[in-house]
Order: sequence, then C-alpha cells, then structure tokens
Amino acid sequence: MRPIDIELQQVPGRPALSGDLLLVSVTRPDVAANAYVGGLQRVGRDGVTAWTHAEGRQGSGNGAGPDRRHDSAPAISPDGRWVAFLRSDAGESAQLHVMPAGGGESRALTALPLGAGGPVWAPDSRRIAFTARVPEPGRYGTTVGDVTPEPGDEAPRRITRYDYRIDNVGFLRDRPQRLFVLDVLAGEPELEPEPLTDDAASVADPAWTPDGEAVLVTAPRDWDRAETMHADLYAVPAAGGVPRLVVRTEGRAENPAVAADGTVFFYAAAFEGFARAATNAGLWAAPLDGSEPPRRLTDAESVDCVASAGPPAPYGDDVLVVVADRGAAGLRRVPRAGSDVSLPELPVLTGERAAVRSFAVAGERIAVVQAGPGDAGEVLLADGDGAFTALTAFSAPLRDSGVRPAEEITTTSADGYPVHGWVVTPEGDGPHPVLLVVHGGPFAAYEWSLFDEAQVYAAAGYAVVLANPRGSAGYGESHGRAVLHALGTVDADDLLALLDAVLERPDTDADRVGVMGGSYGGFMTGWLAAHHGRRFRAAWSERAVNAWDSFAGSSDIGWTFTDVYVGGDPEEQRKRSPLTYAADIGIPFAVVHSEQDWRCPLEQAQRLFVALKKAGADTEFLLFPGEGHELTRSGRPRHRVQRFEAVLDWWARHLPVH
Repeated sequence: MRPIDIELQQVPGRPALSGDLLLVSVTRPDVAANAYVGGLQRVGRDGVTAWTHAEGRQGSGNGAGPDRRHDSAPAISPDGRWVAFLRSDAGESAQLHVMPAGGGESRALTALPLGAGGPVWAPDSRRIAFTARVPEPGRYGTTVGDVTPEPGDEAPRRITRYDYRIDNVGFLRDRPQRLFVLDVLAGEPELEPEPLTDDAASVADPAWTPDGEAVLVTAPRDWDRAETMHADLYAVPAAGGVPRLVVRTEGRAENPAVAADGTVFFYAAAFEGFARAATNAGLWAAPLDGSEPPRRLTDAESVDCVASAGPPAPYGDDVLVVVADRGAAGLRRVPRAGSDVSLPELPVLTGERAAVRSFAVAGERIAVVQAGPGDAGEVLLADGDGAFTALTAFSAPLRDSGVRPAEEITTTSADGYPVHGWVVTPEGDGPHPVLLVVHGGPFAAYEWSLFDEAQVYAAAGYAVVLANPRGSAGYGESHGRAVLHALGTVDADDLLALLDAVLERPDTDADRVGVMGGSYGGFMTGWLAAHHGRRFRAAWSERAVNAWDSFAGSSDIGWTFTDVYVGGDPEEQRKRSPLTYAADIGIPFAVVHSEQDWRCPLEQAQRLFVALKKAGADTEFLLFPGEGHELTRSGRPRHRVQRFEAVLDWWARHLPVH
C-alpha cells in the first residue's frame, strides 16, 4: 500500500436496516478535493447500488473543480416509508435531509449554523430527534445585532471552568449541544427550529421512549452545574418541558436504548470522582420509571463494551453489544436477566478475529459493518439463522493494491506476564529492517483489522511490530490499569519483549530497528529512545506527551488525565516525562506535531525539540498547520499523504532498506 492509496479506503458507517432495505454510508478520502466524500449505498444479496451520490453540483468555474458531497448517518423510519440522513456539500456543516424510502429527491430539514447530528426516528414515523450545537450570537459566523464578526474579531471568552474545550471539536461552553425534535411531515419545516433543552448542559445520544412522549439523552451529572466526568440519563418531554432524571449512573452513561417493556439499556464505566481513565464500559439496565437503581449486566473486569458501535439492541431474551477482546471486537449476546456475566459466558455472533464497527437489528435480521485484517470494513447480514454473509467488497481495490497479512505474536515479558501483538512483514525473505510502532491511549489497542500505517511501512520494506502492552484495552480492566502511576515500567518491558520475539525470526534484522508512535505512543517513543536508545537506530515521535507538568494545565484533558496516570506530585511528573531525559537521547529523533492539537498541545513538541537541539541531538521538527490530534486518522487527506511521505523519507535516511 502506497501513501496515495488511502483514497482506496472506502469505509462504511453504521448500517440502517428495515425489512429488505439495508443502507450504509461509504466514505473515502479524496486527495484532489482534500476532503472526505461519500454517499449512501443500498446493500442487498443481489449487490450494491448507489442510493445517493458523492458528486454534488458543478463548481463555480474558479478552477476548484466539482463540489464534493458527503452523505452519512442514514436512519429508516419505523414504518419503512422514509429515510433521514445527514448531507454536507463542499465542506459545509452537515444538515438533516429526508427522502422517500422508495427513492426520489431529498428535502432539507435544517439549516443550522453549525450543522445537525444524526437523526433518530420517533415511533410514530413522523418526528425526528437530533442534537446540534447552538452558538452564542456573534460567534462561529452568526450575527450579533447587525454585525457578523470574523473569527478574529469575536468578543473574548470568559472562562471559569476546566472543561471549556475539547480536541477535534473546539470550544464548548459558547456552543452547547442541545436537543431538537422536528415534525418531518408538517409541511414546510422550520430550518432553524427551537431547541428543547437549555444552554446549561450539552446533551447527547437521543433515544425515544416507546410511547413517543419523551426523548432520553445523556447529560453531565446535575445538569452540568460543575465540572464532572459523570453523565446520567434524563427524559426530555418531546412537546417541551423540564428534563427529568431517569438514571443516576455509577459513572458515565452512553448510547441508551429503551426496550418495549420500558427497560433502559446503556453503557457505562463505573468510577469515582474524576478517575474515569482505564475503566471498562459495561452494559447496564434500569427501569424507565426510575423505580430501581441501575444493574450491571456484564463483569467489570473482563467485559469492555464498545459504545462507539451503537446503542445496545434488545434481541429476544438477550441484548446485542460489541465487546473488545484481545484485539477483536465481537458482536455478543448478553442475557437480559444476567448480572456481572463474564466474557467467556457471552456467545460471539461475529467478529472473533475481526472488529465489528457498528450494527443494526430489525426483527431477527442483523446487519454489521465488520473490518478484518485485509479490509477497512464490509457489510455482513444474518437473517436469523445465525450465519453472517458478506454482501459487499468495498475494500477490493485496496486489497488489489497489495495488503500484507498480520501474523499474531505472543511472548512473555520480563516478569513472566503474557504479551500479545502482531507483525506485518514485507514481501521477500529479508532480513528486513524493523519498526516498533506504539499505539496511543494508552487505554486503546491494535486490532484484528487493517491498519493503513502498518501496510504503508511494510510495502516500503519494513517489518512492523504492533504490540498491546499493559495499559492497553481489551485484555481486562486490571491489564489496562497496570500502568497507572507506573508509565514507562511494565509497558516498556512488554513492548521490548514482543520486539525481541520478532527479532528472533530469520526474516528480521536485529541491527536495524526503529521506534515510532503517536500520543501515548509518542510518549513511549521518547521514553524508549532515552532509556533503551541502544536498541534503535532512530525514532519518530508524534503528537506526544513529553512533559506532564505543562500537559496538566495545557491539554484539554490534562486536568484529570495527569492525576490518574501520573499523580499530582511535581517530582513524579518530572520523573515520568521524556523531556527530563532529552540529554540522554543519542539517536536521530523526529518531533512531529499538529498546530491545532489540543489533546497534546504544541508546546509539548516545542519543549522537546528545543531540549534536543540544546543537547546536540540530530533532530527535526515537522509541524502540520491547521490539524489537530486526529491527523493520522481523520486529518485532511493531503496532509495524511504528506505525512506518510515524510515518515518514509525519515526512515529511508536513518533506517534504509537494503
């Protein structure tokens, strides 16, 4: 896979399923347009057809070419007559549209300043709930009086709380996310409707009650009166009124779903105070009337539900959820009557050595989007017999470009602890130079799914080592929490142990090894370069945490994350910071960062670069303008290609392939 081949990654979103109608959005990077484009596809056993088209209207003649359109988040009404979805033209904010399920022209439902969130149909098939950010007048292109200030001319922000911004979104408290309900069939829609919730709290994850009288949302504890990591469930009257607390959680609620009998199922991790990090998300149940406290259906230690896959889905006597396990993300059945059910007790429907990204249920039919080691995601369907059939081949062009297999590797660490990961090797017998690539998080994981970075590096001639050391997710909560106040200890041991296991192979060259990673992986790159530099020829550290003292005050999450992972003692923060050991780094070291990164702010890179220069190190600083922390995953397509080219140039100079 070459850098430009990111254009071949056609990624399906969450499916919508009703009767014989199965829709999915498919998104791909377009380097020429420097944008993400895509339309809705109808998927069936007889093939895939375009439901909407990525190509929009023609350009204005200014040389920019045709405008690009992105349609996403399809939702089919319960009666099967209508399809609602989001549409964004030429980089504009996504707005709600609706069209007949039988096909035809779409109709715009909103024209909100900052766009709309995904639609959720009411049981009556005529109303839609959604959330949207509502800006203060005079901000984000809105008017105050008769003036529409430019961004640099906006009034100053008065900030009184820690939680005032978040990476990849921006400032929060001057554009709270509010709940809306629209009557789709009521003649001409009000394109800028009034929200049902006030501006005191941002709400998310709307879900209708079975009677259609209210919409459940997640909102910060006590309607966001003070900084909190906790989120509870509230019922908002669909006709307007005061939100009612339905479920007070033991942590942070996400993605509720209400069964026909009034049982609310939702995901939540249990924690106290601000210690949310490295905790498994479980499946919980509670009555809609609030008559009983919530009950955890899954075991806290072994079951980590993937909330991003979509709300839990009642399915007979069970509830369907996606659960992370040793790099897999499998669709599993959880008994409704269960309590603290452990991972081995949850049957896997699909995704044993793959990653289910999302799913939808209609009667006995289940549709999933599942990514595997050789694809970016395909649509699978089961009709009630339990057998899933792949209906799409979106990644066929990507596979044709050349996808190298990932080989599972296991070993033991210095203290005998088991370590798990993969190696992706180039064509040929080798011995190949080796790249140890460390993931971010650290409570994240490499998966049984295609990783574009590993493919690009392997195609260039490098054997790529992908490890899930202690601190990673999907191996039990204690595995994830093993690095709290211990970063750079057992996690470093695990990484080096898996690297050593790969270096025992005859197709790898133990004398030609590099290390690289982003975020926590960037932290670990600096840590290994300083403490185990003799093992490596060079290092590439990206969007890294390099100094915990300043990260605590400059990062969007630093005010909680630092205490959980390192602690508040300044000496311990200094001890756990790669910056402290910059003078010990004696190998070529690339510092790479994005200008608008608020997760690991730019000063983290600047401080390390200056320290390395002062120490006389061979170092370079590569800075991407206009990007945030998510550059490698969702940054502008041209920057993603340019980054890959820079990575390959760095390794060609410092770790050449013979």
